[in-house]
Amino acid sequence: MSPTKLRLASISILLLSGLCLLSPAGKTSSQPEKNVGRLSHSLLPSESASLLSEYHGLVSNLDRPAGKTSSSEPGGIREVVPDKYRARYEEWKKEFLATSTGRLQWESYLNNPNFTLTVVVARENAEGGTTGNYKWNDSGKLVAATITLGCRLFAGVPNPVYFPVMNSLLPTDTTRRIEGETLAATKMAHEFGHVNRTAKGDSDLYQLQSQLIPKYNQIFLSNGRDASDPRLLEMVEEMKGTPVEIWEDREYWGETNAMLFLRDRFANDGFRCQLFSRIKRSVDLYAPSYEARFVDIAQSGSSGRQCGW
Repeated sequence: MSPTKLRLASISILLLSGLCLLSPAGKTSSQPEKNVGRLSHSLLPSESASLLSEYHGLVSNLDRPAGKTSSSEPGGIREVVPDKYRARYEEWKKEFLATSTGRLQWESYLNNPNFTLTVVVARENAEGGTTGNYKWNDSGKLVAATITLGCRLFAGVPNPVYFPVMNSLLPTDTTRRIEGETLAATKMAHEFGHVNRTAKGDSDLYQLQSQLIPKYNQIFLSNGRDASDPRLLEMVEEMKGTPVEIWEDREYWGETNAMLFLRDRFANDGFRCQLFSRIKRSVDLYAPSYEARFVDIAQSGSSGRQCGW
């Protein structure tokens, strides 16, 4: 077995199983990261799991499905926000809706009687967000999802390895400081990206992946961590990728939606290009195989300026 296959298999166990992760859930940074200045493929499995958990909390809770839905589900957007967080939440929402991307996506769910989007603000995972509780109808159409936002969403910038867009908002000596509500709205956009992508995807494949990934992990842990095990290779074929590849694919779709929000939020070409340059640097280092997704957005601005991409 090649070192690359062993690395991917080891990381996937830590990313997508219920094992205890090595960093506190939802811990993000307000300072430049000192321990991620290496290519992602050289990170140890424990380091990779830690980088993921710092924004999303327990990785085993990510993109979790809830199964089929009943016909009694209401449509539109349901907001579950404690009174003590209501004022800050309304500021985040106002910022998100200040862009065409935010308005179009919000209204598409608000006015959809056949889809229920629940938005929750919670004390847990205070500086991060998660999306899950997906439900499909009998025809395989996504009809419900839940976005959970931490009560301190305005603070903490995730690492550049898995969150290159959100990380571009980290203040430096050469860029102006981004207000807290803009950071929070960018995180909201990231979570909306998960819902948008899941709604467009193959529901049968998604649910099959959710069923097989725990089995993959169980076998991997019991076979001496041999990713060349024929049983695992068969699962990879069925799932259309290894567990870590599946997770990364979903994650970077969330980031591309966050980039759409930033594209609309900053009309000044100079500052927007400054942010996009930082995104490009992180994508080049940590996610080169996903670059096309980000390039399409960088080249889609109304001014036509490509911002170095």
